[in-house]
Amino acid sequence: MGRTRTFIGIDTGDAIRASAVALQKELAKLGAEVKWVTPESMHVTLLFLGEVDDRELHTVCKVVKAVAAGESPFSLRVSGVGAFPTARRPKVLWGGVTDGAEPLQRLYTALEEEMLELGCYRTEERGYTPHLTLGRVNTAEAGFAIAAELPKRMTWQGGRVAIEEVLVYSSEMDRDGPVYTVIGRAPLTGKPT
Repeated sequence: MGRTRTFIGIDTGDAIRASAVALQKELAKLGAEVKWVTPESMHVTLLFLGEVDDRELHTVCKVVKAVAAGESPFSLRVSGVGAFPTARRPKVLWGGVTDGAEPLQRLYTALEEEMLELGCYRTEERGYTPHLTLGRVNTAEAGFAIAAELPKRMTWQGGRVAIEEVLVYSSEMDRDGPVYTVIGRAPLTGKPT
């Protein structure tokens, strides 16, 4: 049996993707060396599980369905730009999640608990910050150029989307970077409180 690189996330929809691509193009004009995330790879990750035994995938999808059933659909808004580890030393650039951060946090907490029990997950040290990854900064010089630009992007608006399901993705490395495939869908069917 094989193993599959797997993560749990949500799809941000085309409108947010288009806004994010426009922002990437503006930042790319700085000439900084950044590896930009392709539009088809854009999503908000909930949990990165890493290599999962193929025999476990069915169970993972079932558990995600059970967790998603407890949360109602919600509106997600992406705005503002930040970076990990810090905006002054950017390595990973991201769009912030404003509306929708609470339900994402609840989903993350519930999923983390279940996945730890399944043995499919190791806790991340840094806690969970919902975000939309835009690109990875390749050099220190690029980091300085981007860091100088970030304060001007605090008011960037990426748009909003109605989130109705959580997705389980597989990730395969291709020559051009990762290719993500949806292997499980989990509708958010909880009643609004």
